[in-house]
Amino acid sequence: MTESARPGLLERLSALFLREPADRASLVRLLRSAYQKNLLDADALSIVEGALAVSEMQVSDIMIPRAQMDVIDINEQVDKFMPQVIGSAHSRFPVIGENRDDVIGILLAKDLLRHYAGEEQFNVREMLRPAIFVPESKRLNVLLREFRASRNHMAIVADEYGGVAGLVTIEDVLEQIVGDIEDEYDFDEASDNILPEPGGRYRVKALTQIADFNAAFGTAFSDQEHDTVAGLVIAHLGRLPKRGEALAIGGLKFQVLRADSRRVYTLIVEKPKI
Repeated sequence: MTESARPGLLERLSALFLREPADRASLVRLLRSAYQKNLLDADALSIVEGALAVSEMQVSDIMIPRAQMDVIDINEQVDKFMPQVIGSAHSRFPVIGENRDDVIGILLAKDLLRHYAGEEQFNVREMLRPAIFVPESKRLNVLLREFRASRNHMAIVADEYGGVAGLVTIEDVLEQIVGDIEDEYDFDEASDNILPEPGGRYRVKALTQIADFNAAFGTAFSDQEHDTVAGLVIAHLGRLPKRGEALAIGGLKFQVLRADSRRVYTLIVEKPKI
């Protein structure tokens, strides 16, 4: 066969999809077959699978639980809550009134620059953006469409009783499709796998080797069945953990800081207090 007679990419894809898939599972099998035949690369396959999964997931599957929300009390002075803003490094904060169920608006961290620029009559309440509320049952593909249409990046998740169940951001949704989105406050490839944090806690990359973890924490976890801390946590739970989920293993407290539907990225580890 001459070079010009060889089927191109379009022809090969057309041949692959000649038989229309009967359902979503069949479509996924076809996509994986395309990957095995080098018609799709691994990243493209992962993104398509993530996009398909998002249409079946609900806000409750990925939201940051209420107890893990970083919030600002409207009655506090800027200088009092500013260390929290700096420490968390978030760009948006729910602002509450009487309690965590009373979310009165969203404060953008950049708006605090006006206070430090010496603006007179600076009032946090006047800086608030409206809070958007969504139910726990909302589908992620619908939420993403609403985020794009409204240009909002954060929504407060309401439970069936009208209370606050947690929050969700556009980044949380996108990470289900494209995987973890790292920013300047995440680990970079050159940084240590285990970093100390205030309060005696440690931020640990989930792919940290068990042997390195044992050396750092004085533990004796076996690396015969799993090589990484992620493997240890998944084996202990028997499933992939959700973001914000906490568990105790070997006297240490593990909390999942970053995870999506496919893998764990970062954990917070606490040693027992003596």
